[in-house]
Amino acid sequence: MKCRLCGSQWLNLLYFQGDKHQFSFYECSKCGLVNLDLAHLRIAEHQAKYTDALKPIKDYNKEIGAITSYGFVQKYVPFRGSYLDIGCGNGALLHFARQDGWQVKGLEILPQYARYVRDTLNVEVDVADFLDYDKANGQYDLVSLRHVLEHLPDSVLALETINALLKKGGYAHFEFPNIQSISHRFQRFLARYKLAEKHYKPDYRPGHCNEFSKQSFIYLLQQTGFELVRWETYSHKPLSNFLYNRWHIGTKARAIVRKIDKT
Repeated sequence: MKCRLCGSQWLNLLYFQGDKHQFSFYECSKCGLVNLDLAHLRIAEHQAKYTDALKPIKDYNKEIGAITSYGFVQKYVPFRGSYLDIGCGNGALLHFARQDGWQVKGLEILPQYARYVRDTLNVEVDVADFLDYDKANGQYDLVSLRHVLEHLPDSVLALETINALLKKGGYAHFEFPNIQSISHRFQRFLARYKLAEKHYKPDYRPGHCNEFSKQSFIYLLQQTGFELVRWETYSHKPLSNFLYNRWHIGTKARAIVRKIDKT
């Protein structure tokens, strides 16, 4: 098995998942990516459990997740322009971006989500897998990809696709789990010394192909033509969020990156 990010064969077993420890995650010694061993797994069939039932929005101003996400974008992207939200879900982030002056568009793989956003917000939403989306020329100033990257086996292809969607000097906004959070490290410590172990149902199947830390994410950016503007961890709880923004030990990470101009 080779690392799916850098190709190194120097992988160390980091932890198991599954009721029989049948799903193995290996950490790359070179780039830091944590790779799920995909051999004999039909990983695409594992992703359905991450598709939540669409919940109609009564008041977008109570969507705390979208409020904090857009606040992060607002703080670190220095202009307004054209914006594409990949996996736009219920459209909450599009709602706040449009209010702030962005020209917004959504991309959804689920037709019912796309229809809901069109009907509710009167926002254009295309139904497509973004890896197959028309990217012949960059046309967006900002692209968001939230809690999708960890589900994709080929993270390099994902970032190259986003790079192609962006205009010169454009920005991208990512959110994903932080595999090196203090709680994940503690859980691995307990499991390693058999002090406590998470129990899985017999039908459990993992959906995350790759788990990122700041180290592996920066490596990915360097391979795909981006530079890091801001990395932080976050929480939807105000006090925890205040702490995690400053000490990057939280379980969820977010980043703003900029497309490197090629002269």
